[in-house]
Amino acid sequence: MSTAKSATTGASKPASTRAKPANKFEAAADWTDGRLGIYSLAKSNLRKIFPDHWSFMLGEICLYTFIIIILTGVYLTLFFKPSMAEVVYHGPYAPLDGIRMSEAYASTMDISFEVRGGLLIRQIHHWAAIVFVAAMLVHMMRVFFTGAFRKPREINWIFGALLLFLGMFDGFMGYSLPDDLLSGTGIRFMEGAILAVPLVGTYIQFFLFGGQFPGTDIVPRFFTIHVLLIPGIMLGLLVAHLILVFYHKHTQFAGPGRTEQNVVGMPLMPVYMAKAGGFFFLVFGVISAASAIATVNPIWAYGPYRPDQVSTDAQPDWYMGFSEGLIRIMPGWEIRAWGHTLNMGVFVPLMVFPLVLTAIWVYPFIEAWVTGDKREHHIADRPRNAPVRTAFGAAWISEYVILLIGGGNDLIATHLHLSINTITYTVRVGFFVLPVIVFFVTKRWCLGLQRRDKDKVLHGRESGIIKRLPHGEFIEVHEQLPQDKLYKLTAHEQHAPAELPAEVDENGVARKVGPIERTRAKLSEAYFGEGGQIAKPTAEEHHEITSGHGHH
Repeated sequence: MSTAKSATTGASKPASTRAKPANKFEAAADWTDGRLGIYSLAKSNLRKIFPDHWSFMLGEICLYTFIIIILTGVYLTLFFKPSMAEVVYHGPYAPLDGIRMSEAYASTMDISFEVRGGLLIRQIHHWAAIVFVAAMLVHMMRVFFTGAFRKPREINWIFGALLLFLGMFDGFMGYSLPDDLLSGTGIRFMEGAILAVPLVGTYIQFFLFGGQFPGTDIVPRFFTIHVLLIPGIMLGLLVAHLILVFYHKHTQFAGPGRTEQNVVGMPLMPVYMAKAGGFFFLVFGVISAASAIATVNPIWAYGPYRPDQVSTDAQPDWYMGFSEGLIRIMPGWEIRAWGHTLNMGVFVPLMVFPLVLTAIWVYPFIEAWVTGDKREHHIADRPRNAPVRTAFGAAWISEYVILLIGGGNDLIATHLHLSINTITYTVRVGFFVLPVIVFFVTKRWCLGLQRRDKDKVLHGRESGIIKRLPHGEFIEVHEQLPQDKLYKLTAHEQHAPAELPAEVDENGVARKVGPIERTRAKLSEAYFGEGGQIAKPTAEEHHEITSGHGHH
């Protein structure tokens, strides 16, 4: 009985006691921890390990530029007036004095010339948006070429694709807000593409513009979408993206001590946070320097938008340039039937535009289907060890670049003194031919690099030392690679091509093999057959060569 009482009494006491807070800040931290559990949360996450490789900083550039965009965007919204009501300009920029313009354009002029630091903030905002989309694209290419999209990161790949897509359109809407001649031409371009959509094009156009172009509502509506809707969605996707990065742990390149179950690198606190903080200010400084030196979107040089004028050098930001290229290289075909006209010269590019982006976004799922690999992967591939994937990515980049050239065919023609028709026809042919050429060249290049790696593993590296053998032959002495180098060159996996089942089963009954299964087998052979990869050297081959005599 007394034992039970003693146990009960002991149970009523706290298991552990915490020292009295040393100051008010520690007391506040204890109060917060008692309600949110911040101590245990910090202990489990602030010591999380991150690998150290320069290519992983590309994702950080995306995050930092997004923060810069938000900070500068908040400042700009304090002075920008999203209205298309007409006013007469009497600001400090004399060439536009007395010109009628929208309030949106006038307020942007005031930000540029009257608000202290306004022009620099505008430039930082625009440059950060350009770098943001560029960093996202390069970051996704790093993920693509290293196979970091594989299980369990497929959802994060989709989040990244959505962030890139939303970033592109938010950038387009942002540069359309000043209502200058250049951005107005871009909006007119978008309106023409919408009207080319059969059946529903006019309804979508009236929904966006609130009437005939240019209307009075497009700038206020773009402003709401640009500063509230799309950034809100992007912020949610970004938070989810970072949570999954923490949850799944970061990928790492093969090396000694690195496995699918661990991460070798530096802790988040204090090492990685210190480096990340310094890198943030470095990115901010570079963007600020570019903004101070190189002017982008000088709206005062274009003037306010008027429907009866078109800027002769109208060019979108680079990330929308491939859509402009699709329009410029497409022949002006039209189909007239039943009293209606289908503008194929605009409708076809409008349909191809999402297909160009979708081609690279759905590839990871096609590769997973071809390989049938359902394991988790945390070790990143060297691009050369996945020749088909690398070749496909290079072909996609070549397609993007050739369309960018098509989108700037007029500037290329004037600056290089070439015929614009010659450039246009070259881009039309290149649209179909160049990706095929790049695919096969890149694949052969990767296979050549694999052969070189195999030779280095088996025969070592060239030492530059020449030796004469007893019978008079001169050879170069090769030095064997250290173990860590050998591991890096041989750590990758190599899948065997999938095989179709036997034509008959064990009972002699003919098997039915569908076209989908046959297609998968053919693709698997292309991926992992003789022409898809070079067999990596085995331990037996290495031992046989290195244990012999001669110049090795």
